Order: sequence, then C-alpha cells, then structure tokens
Amino acid sequence: MLIIDAHLDLSMNAMEWNRDLKKTVAAIRAGEKKLTDKPDRRKGAVSLPELRKGKIGLVVATQIARYVAEDNTLPGWHSPEQAWAQTQGQLAWYKAMEAAGEMKQVSNAEELENHIQLWNNDTIPDEKKPVGFILSLEGADSLVNVSYLEKSWQNGLRALGPAHYGPGRYSPGTGMEGPLTQGGIALLKKMEELNIILDVTHLTDEAFTQAVDLFKGHIWASHHNCRVLVPHQRQLTDEQIKMLIERNAVIGGVLDTWMLMPGWIRGKHDPKEENITLDTLIDHYDHICQIAGNSNHIAIGSDLDGMFGLEQSPGDIDTIADLQRLKELLAKRGYAPGDVENIFYGNWLRFLRNAWK
Repeated sequence: MLIIDAHLDLSMNAMEWNRDLKKTVAAIRAGEKKLTDKPDRRKGAVSLPELRKGKIGLVVATQIARYVAEDNTLPGWHSPEQAWAQTQGQLAWYKAMEAAGEMKQVSNAEELENHIQLWNNDTIPDEKKPVGFILSLEGADSLVNVSYLEKSWQNGLRALGPAHYGPGRYSPGTGMEGPLTQGGIALLKKMEELNIILDVTHLTDEAFTQAVDLFKGHIWASHHNCRVLVPHQRQLTDEQIKMLIERNAVIGGVLDTWMLMPGWIRGKHDPKEENITLDTLIDHYDHICQIAGNSNHIAIGSDLDGMFGLEQSPGDIDTIADLQRLKELLAKRGYAPGDVENIFYGNWLRFLRNAWK
C-alpha cells in the first residue's frame, strides 16, 4: 500500500551527514564503518532505494538550518544569512536528485494527482519511480526576513514550521516557553497570503495557541505524539489535539523513541530492551482516534532520519521500508481497511487536495 510520510530530513542527511542517499541503507552503513562523529553512524534507516522498497512514494522533505548565538550550545549557524545559504545548498541537493531522476518535486494539485497516479500504476516497477517530495522548512530562522518567504515559495516551499529546538528568531521552540515574536506574527500573515501550510510541530504551548488563533490557513502537525502518554512539552496535549481536529488538521505519528517512551535517555536506553515497537506508536494513534471519534486525523510523520538511527527507533524495524508492517499491526488492533488507508496515505492526500484546490 502507498505511504505518504510527512517528515523526513533527507537533505540534512545528504549535506551534513555526507550520505549518498541514492545508495541502499546497507551500503551507507558499510561506508560508515570507520566513522564515529555521529551517534547514528552505521545505524541509518533511510535512503531513496529503501523508500521505494517500502512504497513510500511521497514525502514531506525538509530544509533545516538554525540560527544560534555564539554562546548557544545547540548546533547551528551564527547568522541568518549563513543559515539561509545552508538551506539553499539543501535545495540544490533536491534539485540534483530531480535531475538524476531520483526524486520529483510536488508543489501543486496537478503535480500531486499525477504523482499519486504514477505510484498507483502497478505496470511500472516501484524501483523505477521517483520519490515525490513536498518541500518544507523546519524552523524559520534561515529566513533572513519575511521577504525571503516569497523567494522560498517560488522555489516550491509549501509547508513551514516557525520553530525548532530552543530560542528562535520567529518563535521559541521545544524546551522553551513564550509566544511568537513580532517577526513570527508577520511570518504567519505572509504564509497565509502565499497559502503555505503551517506546521505547528515544535512550537511552545503559548505559541501553539497563538498561532492556531491567528493563522487562518491550513494547519498540520507533521511529526507529533501525545503528551498524556509521554509527558513532555514536545508532545501534544489533549486540548491541542482537539484544537487541531477542529481545524481539520492531520497529525503525523513520529517514531523517535524518546517520544514513544516516558523518561527515555539517549545513549542509555535501548529500543529492544525497552520493548518499544511499532505497536507503541499505535498507542498514540488510538488515543487521538478516541478523541476524534474516527481515524481521519492520524497519519505517518516518521522523522526516521532526524539526527538518529536504529539506536533510537522502534526495535522491530531495520529500515524505513518496514513501515509497511503497520498494515498488519493496525489490523490486529482492530483498524478497518479504510482506517489503514487513512493512516498510510488517505489523510495526508485529502488534506493536500483541500489545501491546494
């Protein structure tokens, strides 16, 4: 079954991790056998061949580059202009993948329908099909000013999350408190004019409420789980889930184990020892479905290449292609075939059709 994954950091992995994503995951792991600079070396789970193997035909793919002050311990760039240049390098990589026939940018309704039709055409082998990508910006720090948003839109940017981790030029993010900045308020207004989807992922609680109130366009939560199951500000409260449902939003379940297990400690806990599996993600789906009364607001936003690998992924997967195992697991948990289709691709597809009509 076709899968749409609403959050992958492909260009970051290509540019900052120096991974040739045209290769298989096995080949990438083998090439990293002597590298120790990242905790997920030899443990990556994502590449373009694995996406095709898992019939993950369309993804929301990020650009990401944080601005940080020189005394900030978070990784990033010391000026917005440097951060902008990094995102443009990431864009150049996506364009190079298009030129190589590996990927295909999807930025409007016609391109969406054509791409879905291609991936539903069983006469063409999946390994011959380009992976479609919708361009998203995770954290808005790299926008030197709001006028840069129009430049980005012209390059195909169709979704944007104003915040990431820590302080932000447009909004504080995960681990912080406080509202949108004045620049963030102006950013939302410009996003609305350009019909850019607002991704509420990583916003503080105050900024979340403020953004949902101010922004009248289309909203999604690309990669989020439930705070009632894993208490942390990074997760959605039940009240936030209700607000998103009222806005016809879709929430992408994320597979980073620290958002699946309360008290997860990086470098200490092991997914298999802690019995964190794809079923653990379904617990979060169940909770959202109980609030919504249906399966219309849950989907996949895996983040399986978000600065971690198998050391911080569910223990029953080896690569992203194993997302197909969700079909059987969801059925065992009582999800009807139509519900499974909603989660795999239907909800994201319906959302995009509505946003781009």
